[in-house]
Amino acid sequence: MGECDVAATPDNFELFYAYACGDNPAITQVMGAHIAAGKPFTAAMLQDLRLRCLSSARTANAMEALGTNMSDVIAAVLTRLEAAGREAVHYSNQLNAASGELDGQDSPDNLRDLVAGLIGATRAMEERTRNLEGELQRSSEQVTELRTKLDSVRKESLTDPLTGIANRKAFDDAAAQALVQIAAGEQISLLMCDIDHFKKFNDNWGHQTGDQVLKLVANCLSDNVKGRDTAARYGGEEFVVLLRGIALSDATKIADQIRATVETKKLVKKSTGDILGSITISIGVAQFHGGEAIENVIRRADACLYGAKHHGRNLVVGENDPRMAALETSAA
Repeated sequence: MGECDVAATPDNFELFYAYACGDNPAITQVMGAHIAAGKPFTAAMLQDLRLRCLSSARTANAMEALGTNMSDVIAAVLTRLEAAGREAVHYSNQLNAASGELDGQDSPDNLRDLVAGLIGATRAMEERTRNLEGELQRSSEQVTELRTKLDSVRKESLTDPLTGIANRKAFDDAAAQALVQIAAGEQISLLMCDIDHFKKFNDNWGHQTGDQVLKLVANCLSDNVKGRDTAARYGGEEFVVLLRGIALSDATKIADQIRATVETKKLVKKSTGDILGSITISIGVAQFHGGEAIENVIRRADACLYGAKHHGRNLVVGENDPRMAALETSAA
């Protein structure tokens, strides 16, 4: 950041961190080309990149806009209700005055004028009431629209923009809910998945091809988990799957089904039809236990993933797999 003469603000640091760790291919590509060309990073360019490529920035921007719109709607409703209150008080005063006048009126002409005045005031009040109902109906529709937009923003904040499946935040939320379900006696398992030799796809064919690999694997995960299960992109080329109501043995079978599905996929260059290579993944499987922290389950599943990589990749290794004991022995 210093070499590029970029101020070390939190927003700018978020961009350069994403570039450095390589989790966001779009940022990596754009910023890498910018740095290679020696172009300056302007504040406008950095802001635009944040809004286009970082879901957190888009979410914050959208939430700010929705908050402003909601405030405007509420302010308009309160203003109209205050006016309606004043109109109701005025009408009430007219009725009270007319009631007092009725006690002292004995002339038919005077009574006729008084009744005509009351009818006019009542009709005016009816008209104001109808107008208020219409305005409140329109405000209700605006609130419904804003609620729909808010729900869309919430969904976007929980979705990985590249692959379209759940993101890390959505997984963290689902894992927290899983602890409650485990306390109630439900069995829940975790799969940690990593694309084998993913760096080679990026190095040999470019980040766009790497993006296609990520999308393909994400689709395979989505196709093989249903219902209350959660498939999410954990970061970079790593994915996680939360399986509810599934014990370790069955979770291992599902993991192997996912692995086999991915193995059948071939990466094809559309322009020539050439096969660029096969895609394989390694998977580690662990089961949640009551009373333990989420981090412990992730650590065990990650250790199993390392075991799958160590034993040749394109494998599924569960925490009760004999190969894990052999790996632990060799590590000791």
